[in-house]
Amino acid sequence: MKILIVTGMEGAENCAAALTKILQLDCEAAQGRKAAIGALKRQEYAAIVVDEGIIDSDPAGAELIWQHAGLAIPVQVNFALAGAQRLAREIRMALNRRERERTLAHEAAAAAIETELKSTVAGLLLHSQLALQDRAIPAPLAEKLRLVADLAGSLREQLASSPAHQPRV
Repeated sequence: MKILIVTGMEGAENCAAALTKILQLDCEAAQGRKAAIGALKRQEYAAIVVDEGIIDSDPAGAELIWQHAGLAIPVQVNFALAGAQRLAREIRMALNRRERERTLAHEAAAAAIETELKSTVAGLLLHSQLALQDRAIPAPLAEKLRLVADLAGSLREQLASSPAHQPRV
């Protein structure tokens, strides 16, 4: 994970070095919009921290930075009022928030897939059992339908006992 620090203030490299030490993450400084966009084109960043001074003085340039940010977490901070410790807190909070959002999105996707699977398996089980009740079906077909019903029942049991279905501790 790498963090991009975008500011026009002198000492940006020192700030990036201090943040690297505090966060234990690589931090790179970009002096202004052009340097930031160039850095964003070269590689991906976990977060991009932009000085509010740049945002206020060049809103169109700041918008270009955000457009090139990709999946980087955008963080706005007033560098004139914030020290390295505060910047580190803001970055950590943004990274933690992103991780929580990612975890929640994964859980929601897993739950949606599980629900869809359960519905499909229930339909498969129901229709195979209904077909088995028809006395007019030939014996070889009935055997295949029993196998389908057994497989669907087994899959339903596995879904019911899956870790996603268990309560959290």
